[in-house]
Amino acid sequence: MDHITAIADESAAADGADPLDEATRMALADGTVEVLTQDDGFALVHADDLSLVVRPAARGRGIGSALLARVEAAYAGALTAWSHGDHPAAARLAEGHGWERVRELWVMRRDAALVMPPLEVPPGVTIRAYRDSDAADVVAVNAAAFAHHPEQGAMDEANLARRMAEPWFDPAGLLVAEDSSGMLGFHWTKQHDARLGEVYVVGVAPQAQGRGLGRVLTLAGLHHLAALGVDEVLLYVESDNAPAVAVYSRLGFAHATSDTHVQYRRRT
Repeated sequence: MDHITAIADESAAADGADPLDEATRMALADGTVEVLTQDDGFALVHADDLSLVVRPAARGRGIGSALLARVEAAYAGALTAWSHGDHPAAARLAEGHGWERVRELWVMRRDAALVMPPLEVPPGVTIRAYRDSDAADVVAVNAAAFAHHPEQGAMDEANLARRMAEPWFDPAGLLVAEDSSGMLGFHWTKQHDARLGEVYVVGVAPQAQGRGLGRVLTLAGLHHLAALGVDEVLLYVESDNAPAVAVYSRLGFAHATSDTHVQYRRRT
């Protein structure tokens, strides 16, 4: 594992984007990934998702192509893979092996120094910090809000607990909105370090949508992160989710072309 982490960290420093997402790093720590190694590279397969990384100093020697060929021979079913930062080498590798580009995930960023609108909570709605007794409701709202999302929609109570076991978790940063009917939505914020915060997940129950709660919850989380003193806040959003992109843009978030993650899928 140390060898894999070292290569991933070197790649992150060279490319400006971590080649392993949060779910993959947790699965690696938990020992629930399949691992293939070759020279100065490795491939990880977790839940039909591939992560393939080559040490920067060893690129251009065919290591990535050889690893991908081994993965393709070992796994007959559907596979997807992310290129974090839309790396040109990943695009060439995908094209050479017949993988198709199927999704783009944007990173949008906001300077915390920008003036924020005041937080105006609708009458009858309360926004408060997470309590341990909220777990089932958070999972239920999340499942309904992200019913068609291939990653986030699969979160169950065990996965929620696993994420909460990460060192960065702070219950004060998981804000829930409720009224007399129960939980309406939540905004889970994440503080990476003293400088950087994240709009980690914003979910609104379908029956509560259309009331502007997504914007209210997002703004509540931004106020929370600002109080922590971060310099910048980022978030991830599907590039084709025009309503969400519009909401975030109006709140001061912007997307740079280089801040794009691309998902490839093997043609079967």
